[in-house]
Amino acid sequence: MTSSNKRERELARAKYERQQARRAARHSNRRRNQKITAVVVVAAMVLAFGGWVVFSMLIKDDASTPVAEPSPAVVAGCTEATPSSAAPQNFSEAPSIDLSIPTGTTITFATNCGDIVVQTFPKLAPATVTSEVFLANEGYYDMTPCHRLTTAGIFVLQCGDPTGSGSGGPGYSVPDENLPAKDSTIYPAGTVAMANAGSGTSGSQFFIVYEDSTLGPNYTVWGKVTSGLDVVQAVAAAGAADGSSDGTPAQTVVIQQATVSQP
Repeated sequence: MTSSNKRERELARAKYERQQARRAARHSNRRRNQKITAVVVVAAMVLAFGGWVVFSMLIKDDASTPVAEPSPAVVAGCTEATPSSAAPQNFSEAPSIDLSIPTGTTITFATNCGDIVVQTFPKLAPATVTSEVFLANEGYYDMTPCHRLTTAGIFVLQCGDPTGSGSGGPGYSVPDENLPAKDSTIYPAGTVAMANAGSGTSGSQFFIVYEDSTLGPNYTVWGKVTSGLDVVQAVAAAGAADGSSDGTPAQTVVIQQATVSQP
């Protein structure tokens, strides 16, 4: 039985890393296409403002997602919820690092299943925490879905993509910070870390570890859940919608509002 469980964890971990690699390839292609589009716009000498409008619309169209239908609650304490159908916000650059964010700053993700409170690590991951605080204050996370749940080998709920596709982001990236030591790749339950498509590509997507998980030391750890981990665990207990160990949560989880609080 132990050997079987170990093999299952290894397969789940390998699957997760393959998916991350595919996301890295898509991210690279998307960046290349965006650069080509920018060159064409400049070469054509289109009016600057008009060119920016066209470019922005291309980004929005690429990130658009069909309007979701309300999903019935399958977990006690959850209510029906539907993510916003509006085009996600897109920013031209990351916010400047704010070193004045105090230790003890929290972000509360109020979901249709309950509040999840994350204590941030501004001293350990200043660029990432600055970005998370910025996005929360801008309302970027409001009415956005948690689009991915893994339940074997790796135990995480992934959120932060307004499109719900797994490829959306805010339009900028932040550098890797506070990576786990290479000889210690256990992400304890309650860890909040950035999802990415390769080194230096963290944007807005993050994952909440609801049970100790082993992953590569590649994901910026920027906070920990101090309240509401039971909410994530209840959602995880309901499994993925398609019955697999990696997919959309059977219980729809929508971040209705993200609020920043400082001590």
